[in-house]
Amino acid sequence: MTTPTPTLAVEVMRAPRLRPAGITFGIALGIVSVMTLAAIFAPFIAPYPPDQLDFAAVNAGPSAAHWLGTDALGRDLLSRLIYGARTALLGPLLVVIGSTIIGMLLGLLAGWRGGWIDSVLGRVFDVLFAFPSLLLAIMAVALFGKGLIAPVIAMSIAYAPFVARLTRALVKAERTRPYVSAYRVQGFSGPWIALRRVLPNVTPIVGAQSTLNFGYVLAELAGLSFLGLGVQPPTPDWGAMINEAQPGIVGGFFLPAIVPAVAVVLVVVAVNIIGEELSERIGGEIPA
Repeated sequence: MTTPTPTLAVEVMRAPRLRPAGITFGIALGIVSVMTLAAIFAPFIAPYPPDQLDFAAVNAGPSAAHWLGTDALGRDLLSRLIYGARTALLGPLLVVIGSTIIGMLLGLLAGWRGGWIDSVLGRVFDVLFAFPSLLLAIMAVALFGKGLIAPVIAMSIAYAPFVARLTRALVKAERTRPYVSAYRVQGFSGPWIALRRVLPNVTPIVGAQSTLNFGYVLAELAGLSFLGLGVQPPTPDWGAMINEAQPGIVGGFFLPAIVPAVAVVLVVVAVNIIGEELSERIGGEIPA
């Protein structure tokens, strides 16, 4: 009995199931790429210096001279948005890199060695889980002062347990696989196997999951700047721009606050879509 060939109508009905996910992923990747390129090449593409004042165009709406309008000091919103992408994206990137490195090393140690080391690290992770990352960032600012460095260090420590717990579970599963036993039989040491073979195998999954942390950290750092505890004026930053625009909202000038807020939402959503898609693709390729 031969299998019937699907008709054109059936193929058309099947295609949309895959098409929306791919389109959404492409759009999300495009948004993140545009924001990243804007941050890198800000001095070349921004129409004005971020702190250039124009008192003749205070709180002006979009125009040919100012595509997104101006703020309460007459500064071009598009220019400040482009320059603000630098701190808005750099902070989360540093947190994700730092937390991933710390978490992967601790998770590898706990999952590979097990025993009392695993128990002690597990309790340390539980303690860190009890403190919200934003609270740790505020405590760091209180101890070391306002800015970007203290919150980045605090959030790197706060997010490390999430990465460590995932790495620990993956390493425990990898430790039982035949290739690990084969390397042991050949005389390779445990640390060599863990660092040179096991760690590279779990890195793609951990990296995909860490991508999701980028959006969360971006929102939290923007909130910290909004509270006046993060990046300080006059340095352009999306969270600080929303904070500076608060007095104008009372007067009906919403654009200076809406523009950076929309940028935060777009990037957070785009990064989450990318992270989820990567997790599904990489997770599906890893054998159970």
